[in-house]
Amino acid sequence: MTPVVPEPRRGPVVAALMLGMALAALDGTILSTAVPQIVGDLGGFSIFSWLFSGYLLAATVTLPVYGKLSDTFGRKPVLIAGIVLFLIGSVLCATAWNMGSLVAFRVVQGLGGGAIQGTVQTIAADLYPLKERPKIQAKLSTVWATSAVAGPALGGLLAGYADWRWIFLINLPVGALALYLTVRHLHEPGRQVAPASGREAGESARKKRIPRPRTGAGPRPRIDWAGALAVFATGTLLVTALVQGGVAWPWLSAPSIALLTGTALLAAVTVLVERRAADPIIPGWVWRRRPIAAVNLALGALGLLMIAPTVFLPTYAQSVLGLGPIAAGFVLSAITLTWPISAALCDRVYNRIGFRLTAVTGMTFALLVLLAFPLLPFPGQAWQPALLMLLLGAALGLFQLPLIIAVQGTVGWSERGTATASILFYRQLGQSVGAALFGALANGVIGNRLADSPGTGLPRDLDSVSHALDDPAALTDRAADFLRRAVDSAVDAVFLGAAGAAALCLLVLLFVAPRRFPVHQDPPPDPAPGTQPHQATDPATGAS
Repeated sequence: MTPVVPEPRRGPVVAALMLGMALAALDGTILSTAVPQIVGDLGGFSIFSWLFSGYLLAATVTLPVYGKLSDTFGRKPVLIAGIVLFLIGSVLCATAWNMGSLVAFRVVQGLGGGAIQGTVQTIAADLYPLKERPKIQAKLSTVWATSAVAGPALGGLLAGYADWRWIFLINLPVGALALYLTVRHLHEPGRQVAPASGREAGESARKKRIPRPRTGAGPRPRIDWAGALAVFATGTLLVTALVQGGVAWPWLSAPSIALLTGTALLAAVTVLVERRAADPIIPGWVWRRRPIAAVNLALGALGLLMIAPTVFLPTYAQSVLGLGPIAAGFVLSAITLTWPISAALCDRVYNRIGFRLTAVTGMTFALLVLLAFPLLPFPGQAWQPALLMLLLGAALGLFQLPLIIAVQGTVGWSERGTATASILFYRQLGQSVGAALFGALANGVIGNRLADSPGTGLPRDLDSVSHALDDPAALTDRAADFLRRAVDSAVDAVFLGAAGAAALCLLVLLFVAPRRFPVHQDPPPDPAPGTQPHQATDPATGAS
């Protein structure tokens, strides 16, 4: 049985979740168009990329910690802490006096953003029984889609006609409303603990303090602070190496080697610490259970392939098609139009053919779309990549959501936060790996093409080529055409690499993921004072 909030009372909680998600979703897109104004005011051009990298780093490495805390103390306190931390970071960002302070305060925002992302997705699964979860997930997807379209325009307006500091201050009323609705309307009933079975029965017997919201007297849950610190340190070194390698320093330089070596050593330490912990931050069952391990790998591959459209398509649209930044953004935003629609309708597919085959169908279509991109004519028309993005959004909406719902359906309340944070962590880690891998691939193709360039003094990496094409009057027609073709070849290679990631994902789904995902039946909840939680039975067949 899955405990959910009575349907008449879901509205305010869903609104709180959407507002909270909007904070995290708008954060990156609204800031991107204001970077020139921020750099002009604060300076620090050499480190401005850390405005994004610092936030991503903090949000990614804290996901497993917040997931475990939400299973231990309940979702509500973790979400409240995340929103408060995000708002504190926003106020600090608005008061930044130089680029270094702004980067540091963005890290504070990221610490709150990690709590928001994972906990919102977990509460969404708590609110609705399995067969109804596409409803809330479609609403959350719509938040991301709206943010992708409106964020850059709103950021540009605030930076151009007000002040870039308002980009952070507008978070305050949104966050305050989300905070009020969460405190006022989110009530978590106490839960009984489902009996363990099989190999995990002994594990449960050793760990009597099963994570749950604390209602009344009882043993204080133990927090694996050593494990949390080890996970945080390992993730920090890894993401820093991936984000800065090939950008701030060469891949084979001393900083990259030191960071990757440190990551390997800390990963070994983390494994030892977690194996000895009574209640580890990253429990062993995350990888022992085949459904969760398979989805972790599949969504890691999704994060990898998503770098192609999100990072390289805008460069393609501006440098090859000659579009302006706003028009290039709209080409990319086409993916956000069909993704939530596909996600909202995916239950009609997985209720017939199952989670695994639905995800396989979506990723197969995504693979075909990615393979079609290098076939576009040069220079082509804007509608052509936009059409491919429409198709890609529909395919990925059909792929991602069934896997998230499937994993959340295999675990009980006391494990759902950890499981959800796990798959989100690997998706974001895949994005970091993809940015490093495909960045190196694109620059390698650019370098090879420009080895036979028609003149001297031409740039040799993708970013420099893109900046050179921003001022085509400084180039001869032949040189400009050569650079555009070089960018076209580089982006084609990236999309082929993304197709390889899609093929890898299909192999995981076909040979690692189970044919049928088990459905966990939660025990009945202990009602919170003054409430009578509605109970709905998850479908045992058709949605597996």
